[in-house]
Amino acid sequence: MAINTQLTALLRIRYPILLAAMDLVADARLTLAVSAAGGFGILGGGYGNADWLKRELALLVEARRSTPRPFGVGFITWSLAKQPQLLDQTLAAKPDAVWLAFGDPAPFADKIKAAGAKLICQVQTVPMAKDAVTKGADIIVAQGTEAAGHGVSCGSMTLVPAVVDAVGHKVPVVMAGGVGDGRGLAAALMLGAQGVVLGTRFYASEEAAGDPNAKARIVAASGEDTLRSVIFDVSRENLWPAPYTGRCLINDHARRWMGREMELMRCMSEERDAFVTAKQRGDFDIAPVIAGEVVGLIHDVAPAKEIVERMMAEAERLVGGAQVEAGKKAAAV
Repeated sequence: MAINTQLTALLRIRYPILLAAMDLVADARLTLAVSAAGGFGILGGGYGNADWLKRELALLVEARRSTPRPFGVGFITWSLAKQPQLLDQTLAAKPDAVWLAFGDPAPFADKIKAAGAKLICQVQTVPMAKDAVTKGADIIVAQGTEAAGHGVSCGSMTLVPAVVDAVGHKVPVVMAGGVGDGRGLAAALMLGAQGVVLGTRFYASEEAAGDPNAKARIVAASGEDTLRSVIFDVSRENLWPAPYTGRCLINDHARRWMGREMELMRCMSEERDAFVTAKQRGDFDIAPVIAGEVVGLIHDVAPAKEIVERMMAEAERLVGGAQVEAGKKAAAV
């Protein structure tokens, strides 16, 4: 059976699967691969590297000339406040959607929608979801604490249905955090979501711009091997406001400073140089691999197309089976 939702209709895609806008990891190659597979690829603009964004947008525009496919571009919203020209640069490429996370979308919403793009807003609480909808969000991404990178403490299992109850009658809600296979997609649909966002699962794809050693660590890890903390933010002198923390794989650096975060803050400058050097040389005993709890469900580095197809086959079987069982029960009453 086909899984068609409000999300697939709105974005004109075959499957209700979105690529998370992972900073630099979700480059043009991965974005195109996810869209070609029937999902919705989203370029990871992140903190706003202007040169990188210019290069990757040019690749997306060039590819669309021969094979038109929908795509989006995502930013940490605070970066647009510092570099508003990045949004103009993005909208000139005519994306189908712009994803904003971790900041107030209001200053940018009208410009995005006037350009004909859908506004996707990532939230971590019900009040944030309600606020985003009032400010023009067309799609809400409800991000649970299981997700990689920055987030807060609400788990997907309770956050998603609460957000659906609050705003799902107005805009489609998409589940992010803890989804890595068809079971996760089927569960998201049962919770009322219209689709899912995949970050860590697509990080461990052949097309992702991540270091091969980082991908190997994701495949080897279990869910208990991740940690939500402020350690990697302090280490790079990029502190986020409370209540945000970042989830990544536990490594030697995290073990060294776990429980000693205040001490780490006091020697932040000294640690920063070693941290930056480690990141440059791909030393993941110090530099973080940003990954979510779903690592425990990832067992290979596969092409994006294969990831999507496996997920959809499993989800369609599960959702179809649930509908059959519901029909049997109704007939027996």
